[in-house]
Amino acid sequence: MPTGGCHCGAIRYSVTGEPKHSSVCHCESCRRTTGGLMTAWVGYPREALTVEQGEPRTYNSSTGVERQFCGECGTSLFYFNEPAMPGVADILTATFDKPKDFPPQLHVQMADALPWEAGLDTLPKYRRFPGQD
Repeated sequence: MPTGGCHCGAIRYSVTGEPKHSSVCHCESCRRTTGGLMTAWVGYPREALTVEQGEPRTYNSSTGVERQFCGECGTSLFYFNEPAMPGVADILTATFDKPKDFPPQLHVQMADALPWEAGLDTLPKYRRFPGQD
């Protein structure tokens, strides 16, 4: 059973069954609420998600959309968009204990992608930081 949680450990969750999707979102709303350039999500049926410990706080980022996060450390955790994806709990991939188990299957909201994202793969890569490899 996949499990995960926030950075500080105040919130822990588990999911059952198979995911509905695994995607990378490029929308402005995800960028601003998570602080990330793009955001990877794994979607499960809402009833498959159980918060085992703690109580996430909720932010209504737009009509019909709830984003849940840890009130202690601020980690974004869950996204619920009933108008667009009824009954789905999107979970931030990076908050799973084993995020490598959820490779993305598609990109969404490419209309909002920043124009320079396409060139990111051409930049120099370092294992840690420049000069520390």
